[in-house]
This record gives sequence, structure tokens and C-alpha cells, in this order.
Amino acid sequence: MSTPHISAEKGDFAKTVLMPGDPLRAKFIADTFLQDVRQVTGVRGMLGFTGTYQGRPISVMGSGMGIPSMTLYAHELYNFFDVDSIIRVGSAGALRDDMKVRDVVIAMSASTNSKFDVQYGFPGTLAPTADFDLLNDAVSVCKEREASVKVGNVFTTDVFYNADSNIPSLCRDLGMLCVEMETAGIYWEAVASHKKALSILSISDHMFRHEELTALERQESFDEMIEIALETAWRSL
Repeated sequence: MSTPHISAEKGDFAKTVLMPGDPLRAKFIADTFLQDVRQVTGVRGMLGFTGTYQGRPISVMGSGMGIPSMTLYAHELYNFFDVDSIIRVGSAGALRDDMKVRDVVIAMSASTNSKFDVQYGFPGTLAPTADFDLLNDAVSVCKEREASVKVGNVFTTDVFYNADSNIPSLCRDLGMLCVEMETAGIYWEAVASHKKALSILSISDHMFRHEELTALERQESFDEMIEIALETAWRSL
């Protein structure tokens, strides 16, 4: 059953998979939050694990950086391993003045400069949006936890080092909450595969202030985001 990029067998993955970009963050999540964990894939160092959370099976796997990497793994999980839902748990750069590092953002939709959706032949712009049921569950979890969370549009960029320095200001002026690199892709892939996706993000830096987390802090923090994602995943099963 192994695919070119995932060395697992059918049934190795749970119906819901959490996907951070960093495979080491996937390992941290598995080791810290799941029980009865086993590694199910490790091709090219992209680690994937399955365990249980409050008695229900949940998997976690790295996605790599950017839409091409994220959608490659998501496509195989959706179409070859019977995964129903993927929840991205990633980092993002804040755009608004009232946001700070470690704030949580739930992406209702994603504006983007990517042309990934051209392949679908839709005669217009195929809007990348979250699955409502997952979004609704995540918001409910946040309310119950009294977590500080913002829900709205994010900007998914194909360019980390953008030659146009005005892009962050334009995104902020148009009401976008943060900048990241995968959300639009996973939302498109879910639509194309007739599956579900949600992106929950934690702020790792601010685009207009000198505030940022270290690489190790990004890898091993974000506990609130992860717990919100796990509770949301638990409810989806």
C-alpha cells in the first residue's frame, strides 16, 4: 500500500490527521499528546505517527513547507490511506497590530498568490475555504476553553522572501490576519478529493514588529493551538 512518499499500510493512519510543517514538530506532538504511539512512515525524513487521544485514534504527520509539499502528502493521505480530515497546525506571521506571538488563528478562508488551482480547469477563481463542520467545532472548543482566537481570512504565499515589500501592508489593509504558506493548498486539495480540511495557526512572528520565536520554540511550543486541534479532531471522529 506504500505510495512514493508515504511508507505505510492501509489502516496505519487514523481518519483524522494533524499536519504541522515540521516533521520534528509532528514527533513532538505524538510524544507529548498521544498515547500508544507508533511511527507509520518516515520517507525522506517526513515523519508520521498514529496513536490515541482520549481513547480515539488520531495521526500526526509533517507536511513540509509550501503548497506543493503540503498537497503532495495530503493527496496521498486522502486518496490512498482513507483519511477523511486533515487539520493543519502551523506557524504564521501576524499582520494586525492587536496580535502577538503565540496567538491562535483559525483560517476561515485563504487569499493567495498561488496558481495551484489552475489544474482543476474552473472558469474563475476556486475559493479556498475551510470545512464548516471542522471550523465550527474548533470555534466551539475555543469558546469552551475561553481561548483568545481570531477567525478570518489569511494570506497563503508561494514566496517567503518576496521582492515586493508592500505585500504585507496590502494584506493588512485588506483585512487578512496573518501570512503563511500552506492553507490555500490544503483547502483546494480537500475540495478536489471530496474530503475535509481546517487550518489552525499559531503566531510565530509579527510582520511589522520585531517579535519572533526561535526555531526550537516553534518546534516545541504552540501547546494551545495543538490542544485546540486535538479536541477538534476528537469531535470529528
